Amino acid sequence: MRIIAGDWRGRTIEAPAGQATRPTADRVRETLFSMLASRLGSFEGLRVADLFAGSGALAFEALSRGAASATFVESNPKAAVLIKRNAAKLGAADRIELFSGSALALPKSEPFELIFADPPYSPDAGSAVVQAVAKAGWLAPGGWLSIETAKGDCVDPADLAIEAEPNVGRARLTLLRRL
Repeated sequence: MRIIAGDWRGRTIEAPAGQATRPTADRVRETLFSMLASRLGSFEGLRVADLFAGSGALAFEALSRGAASATFVESNPKAAVLIKRNAAKLGAADRIELFSGSALALPKSEPFELIFADPPYSPDAGSAVVQAVAKAGWLAPGGWLSIETAKGDCVDPADLAIEAEPNVGRARLTLLRRL
Protein backbone atom coordinates (compact mmCIF):
# COMPACT_ATOMS: atom_id res chain seq x y z
CA MET A 1 0.00 0.00 0.00
CA ARG A 2 1.43 3.40 -1.02
CA ILE A 3 1.03 6.94 0.27
CA ILE A 4 -0.59 8.95 -2.53
CA ALA A 5 0.72 12.50 -1.98
CA GLY A 6 2.69 14.80 0.28
CA ASP A 7 6.08 14.37 1.94
CA TRP A 8 5.86 10.58 1.89
CA ARG A 9 4.42 10.24 -1.63
CA GLY A 10 5.20 6.81 -3.03
CA ARG A 11 6.41 5.40 0.30
CA THR A 12 4.89 2.05 1.22
CA ILE A 13 3.23 1.01 4.44
CA GLU A 14 2.34 -2.46 5.60
CA ALA A 15 -1.26 -3.66 5.78
CA PRO A 16 -2.48 -6.42 8.09
CA ALA A 17 -2.67 -9.84 6.46
CA GLY A 18 -5.85 -11.88 6.40
CA GLN A 19 -9.52 -11.01 6.44
CA ALA A 20 -9.69 -9.32 9.86
CA THR A 21 -9.14 -5.89 8.28
CA ARG A 22 -10.17 -4.43 4.93
CA PRO A 23 -7.72 -1.75 3.75
CA THR A 24 -9.27 1.24 2.00
CA ALA A 25 -8.72 0.80 -1.74
CA ASP A 26 -6.40 3.26 -3.51
CA ARG A 27 -9.26 4.59 -5.66
CA VAL A 28 -11.40 5.25 -2.57
CA ARG A 29 -8.51 7.03 -0.80
CA GLU A 30 -7.84 9.16 -3.89
CA THR A 31 -11.51 10.16 -4.12
CA LEU A 32 -11.69 10.92 -0.39
CA PHE A 33 -8.54 13.06 -0.32
CA SER A 34 -9.59 14.91 -3.46
CA MET A 35 -12.93 15.76 -1.79
CA LEU A 36 -11.18 16.84 1.40
CA ALA A 37 -8.51 18.91 -0.37
CA SER A 38 -11.17 20.86 -2.26
CA ARG A 39 -12.97 21.64 1.01
CA LEU A 40 -10.06 22.09 3.43
CA GLY A 41 -7.51 23.63 1.10
CA SER A 42 -4.72 22.32 3.34
CA PHE A 43 -4.14 19.63 5.92
CA GLU A 44 -1.46 21.74 7.64
CA GLY A 45 -1.60 21.59 11.41
CA LEU A 46 -4.73 19.45 11.66
CA ARG A 47 -5.35 16.96 14.47
CA VAL A 48 -6.69 13.82 12.82
CA ALA A 49 -8.10 10.54 14.10
CA ASP A 50 -8.37 7.22 12.26
CA LEU A 51 -11.05 4.90 13.68
CA PHE A 52 -10.94 1.20 12.77
CA ALA A 53 -7.44 2.16 11.61
CA GLY A 54 -6.15 -1.15 10.21
CA SER A 55 -2.87 -0.16 8.52
CA GLY A 56 -3.42 3.49 9.39
CA ALA A 57 -3.29 4.46 5.70
CA LEU A 58 -5.86 7.26 6.00
CA ALA A 59 -4.17 9.05 8.89
CA PHE A 60 -0.68 8.46 7.45
CA GLU A 61 -1.91 10.05 4.21
CA ALA A 62 -3.10 13.09 6.18
CA LEU A 63 0.22 13.28 8.07
CA SER A 64 2.07 13.11 4.76
CA ARG A 65 0.04 16.11 3.60
CA GLY A 66 0.87 18.19 6.67
CA ALA A 67 -1.42 17.15 9.53
CA ALA A 68 0.24 17.85 12.89
CA SER A 69 -0.73 14.64 14.66
CA ALA A 70 -2.79 11.48 14.32
CA THR A 71 -4.63 9.32 16.80
CA PHE A 72 -5.32 5.74 15.73
CA VAL A 73 -8.04 3.56 17.24
CA GLU A 74 -7.62 -0.14 16.50
CA SER A 75 -8.88 -3.24 18.35
CA ASN A 76 -6.79 -5.83 16.46
CA PRO A 77 -3.43 -6.24 18.27
CA LYS A 78 -1.61 -7.32 15.08
CA ALA A 79 -2.86 -4.23 13.23
CA ALA A 80 -1.82 -2.02 16.18
CA VAL A 81 1.73 -3.40 15.94
CA LEU A 82 1.76 -2.59 12.21
CA ILE A 83 0.59 0.98 12.86
CA LYS A 84 3.52 1.50 15.24
CA ARG A 85 5.92 -0.09 12.73
CA ASN A 86 4.58 2.07 9.88
CA ALA A 87 4.92 5.21 12.03
CA ALA A 88 8.53 4.33 12.85
CA LYS A 89 9.30 3.58 9.20
CA LEU A 90 7.92 7.00 8.17
CA GLY A 91 9.68 8.83 11.00
CA ALA A 92 6.34 9.80 12.57
CA ALA A 93 6.42 7.91 15.87
CA ASP A 94 6.41 11.21 17.80
CA ARG A 95 3.31 12.46 15.94
CA ILE A 96 0.98 9.55 16.68
CA GLU A 97 -1.06 8.18 19.53
CA LEU A 98 -2.62 4.71 19.52
CA PHE A 99 -5.71 3.62 21.44
CA SER A 100 -6.27 -0.13 21.58
CA GLY A 101 -9.95 -0.87 21.76
CA SER A 102 -13.29 -0.37 20.13
CA ALA A 103 -13.87 2.70 17.98
CA LEU A 104 -17.47 2.58 19.20
CA ALA A 105 -16.38 3.14 22.83
CA LEU A 106 -14.04 6.10 22.46
CA PRO A 107 -12.28 7.61 25.48
CA LYS A 108 -12.66 11.33 26.13
CA SER A 109 -10.18 13.39 24.11
CA GLU A 110 -9.50 16.85 22.81
CA PRO A 111 -11.59 17.24 19.64
CA PHE A 112 -10.21 16.53 16.19
CA GLU A 113 -10.58 18.62 13.03
CA LEU A 114 -10.69 15.54 10.81
CA ILE A 115 -11.81 11.99 11.62
CA PHE A 116 -11.66 8.98 9.33
CA ALA A 117 -13.79 5.90 10.02
CA ASP A 118 -13.73 2.70 8.01
CA PRO A 119 -15.84 0.30 10.09
CA PRO A 120 -16.51 -3.30 9.06
CA TYR A 121 -19.23 -3.31 6.41
CA SER A 122 -22.51 -4.02 8.20
CA PRO A 123 -25.89 -2.28 8.30
CA ASP A 124 -25.93 0.86 10.47
CA ALA A 125 -22.15 0.73 11.09
CA GLY A 126 -21.73 4.31 9.86
CA SER A 127 -24.57 5.59 12.04
CA ALA A 128 -22.98 3.89 15.06
CA VAL A 129 -19.73 5.76 14.32
CA VAL A 130 -21.58 9.11 14.26
CA GLN A 131 -23.10 8.30 17.67
CA ALA A 132 -19.76 7.19 19.20
CA VAL A 133 -17.92 10.29 17.94
CA ALA A 134 -20.66 12.58 19.28
CA LYS A 135 -20.82 10.82 22.67
CA ALA A 136 -17.05 11.16 23.17
CA GLY A 137 -16.94 14.75 21.87
CA TRP A 138 -14.25 13.89 19.36
CA LEU A 139 -15.30 16.18 16.46
CA ALA A 140 -14.38 19.85 16.76
CA PRO A 141 -16.81 22.58 15.66
CA GLY A 142 -16.31 22.96 11.91
CA GLY A 143 -14.63 19.54 11.83
CA TRP A 144 -15.03 16.84 9.20
CA LEU A 145 -15.95 13.16 9.60
CA SER A 146 -15.46 10.71 6.74
CA ILE A 147 -17.14 7.32 6.96
CA GLU A 148 -16.66 4.47 4.48
CA THR A 149 -19.52 1.99 4.32
CA ALA A 150 -20.69 -0.57 1.80
CA LYS A 151 -22.26 0.88 -1.33
CA GLY A 152 -25.94 1.51 -0.66
CA ASP A 153 -25.61 1.88 3.13
CA CYS A 154 -26.90 5.18 4.44
CA VAL A 155 -25.50 7.01 7.47
CA ASP A 156 -27.79 8.80 9.92
CA PRO A 157 -25.96 12.12 10.35
CA ALA A 158 -27.64 13.03 13.68
CA ASP A 159 -26.79 16.73 14.08
CA LEU A 160 -23.98 16.72 11.47
CA ALA A 161 -24.42 17.99 7.92
CA ILE A 162 -23.88 15.58 5.02
CA GLU A 163 -21.55 17.29 2.54
CA ALA A 164 -21.13 14.45 0.02
CA GLU A 165 -22.06 10.76 -0.45
CA PRO A 166 -20.31 9.37 -3.52
CA ASN A 167 -20.23 5.67 -4.33
CA VAL A 168 -16.75 4.51 -5.31
CA GLY A 169 -16.63 0.90 -6.47
CA ARG A 170 -18.04 -1.29 -3.64
CA ALA A 171 -17.82 1.57 -1.15
CA ARG A 172 -19.84 4.63 -0.20
CA LEU A 173 -18.02 7.61 1.26
CA THR A 174 -20.12 9.81 3.52
CA LEU A 175 -18.47 13.13 4.28
CA LEU A 176 -20.05 14.95 7.21
CA ARG A 177 -19.34 18.30 8.83
CA ARG A 178 -20.04 19.65 12.28
CA LEU A 179 -21.37 23.16 11.85
